[in-house]
Amino acid sequence: MNLAFQKYQQSSVQTAPPSQLLIMLYDGAIRFVKQGITGINNKDYAVANTNLIKAQAVVNELNAALDHKYSIADNLSKLYEYMSYKLIQANIQKNSAFAEEILDHLVELRDTWKECAKIVAASEDQKEVIL
Repeated sequence: MNLAFQKYQQSSVQTAPPSQLLIMLYDGAIRFVKQGITGINNKDYAVANTNLIKAQAVVNELNAALDHKYSIADNLSKLYEYMSYKLIQANIQKNSAFAEEILDHLVELRDTWKECAKIVAASEDQKEVIL
């Protein structure tokens, strides 16, 4: 059963459009930050450490994937660097408030990208109708 799920996940990633991949990355980061917060609050610091490091890795991947030919990339890069710093601080200090702040940012960004993806999809659907 587990192998079938892994194959499904792999197929989902390989066939997903770029906008969906971006949303999947945000979903992963959000999940890891939530698990890190739970670890901190439960004083299970191994769980907190593991998940905050995973969240930081996703944020770093989002930063590395930016296309700097667009002006927004520089602002997003600064935001991702800030997020990474705060996740490190949350992990070092075992302070869930830092992670909760980043969780809010990640949710807001993910929701914004979801709306953008809907707009692009609607635009593409409109083009198909015209053709």
